[in-house]
Amino acid sequence: MSEAQTGRPKAKLLDDDNPFKLAVFAFNVSGATSLTSAEGRIEVTWPETVHIATTAERLNFDAVIPVSRWKGFGGVNNQNDRAFETLSWAAGIAAITSSIQVFATVHVPTIHPVRLAKEAATIDHISNGRFGLNVVAGWHDKEVEMFGTKVADHAARYAMSDEWLTIVKRIWAEDTFDFEGQFFRVPGAHGEPRPIQRPYPVLMSAGSSPAGRDFAARHTEINFIMFDSYEKAAQTVAEIKANAREKYGREVKVMTMATIACADTEQEAKDYFEYCVTEKGDWETVRGILGTLDRNSQSVNYKADDMARRYIAGYGAVPLVGSPTQVAEGFRRLAETGLDGVTVTWVDFRKGLEIYEHKLLPLLREAGLRS
Repeated sequence: MSEAQTGRPKAKLLDDDNPFKLAVFAFNVSGATSLTSAEGRIEVTWPETVHIATTAERLNFDAVIPVSRWKGFGGVNNQNDRAFETLSWAAGIAAITSSIQVFATVHVPTIHPVRLAKEAATIDHISNGRFGLNVVAGWHDKEVEMFGTKVADHAARYAMSDEWLTIVKRIWAEDTFDFEGQFFRVPGAHGEPRPIQRPYPVLMSAGSSPAGRDFAARHTEINFIMFDSYEKAAQTVAEIKANAREKYGREVKVMTMATIACADTEQEAKDYFEYCVTEKGDWETVRGILGTLDRNSQSVNYKADDMARRYIAGYGAVPLVGSPTQVAEGFRRLAETGLDGVTVTWVDFRKGLEIYEHKLLPLLREAGLRS
């Protein structure tokens, strides 16, 4: 058992069960990560959520991870406007599952650290030590403004996140303390019960910028990255792991996102992908999203047209398109970069999970990626 796993025996993203980790992503928001009007999109009902979560657990996926969204992006489908809040969503899924790791995603400016520490500890007890927290510094200005504040510049967002997570960790570990910082004043900070996991639930964050990488290296066990080539991915993964090890003496796992379009033949899969992206894609909305990211992030370095297509397909995720053999090869190539795993999405989750079970999973087992 690794040092990170000690005290977290049910944290599947950290264990040695599956050599390459897979998590089902974003099925708590309408449309998930696909900016398309194609049939079969996520609707966000609780029966739908239960079906996907329990199917993912039955198929031995390592985790389920939601997107935190408070307001849609407008456009044809008002993407992600219908969204289950992620902490209560995670508590509900924790109560109906027994082995899969269950995450919540929170935007730092939207919740006080004292409240978050209490809610996360509660879910860790509901899940019997399977809870994880995805920490987002906050970038979507229209959402953050709903909470009576403004999106700060890049450096300030991570400085606030550092202070916020420091308070949360101390509440999970200490009895009672006073905190006086740049962003928060917390007299008599205290929280019981503490989480089941020690020293605290598994933490993840997403960031390829220097500030994002440093935050992950200091605080989290998993860092999500985006990239535009397999060669760049291998370089970035190596740099992130080396920085965490050399600067903070910590081991950090690195994951990315993938969106899957798999069919019996390559041509069928490509035709379906083009239907979803070119014919049914919401081009106006995706360009608006990219404009927001460009204003508020230092990490976008893709060519605009390529990035727009990837955002329509899966919010910039790696597109795995082809026959089962080709998609399995795509997973193998991702693993070869040094990535520890990926989150996966489909336009149609029900159909995608069926294809995964019957056609993809056997190939991933043969490749040694899944147990």
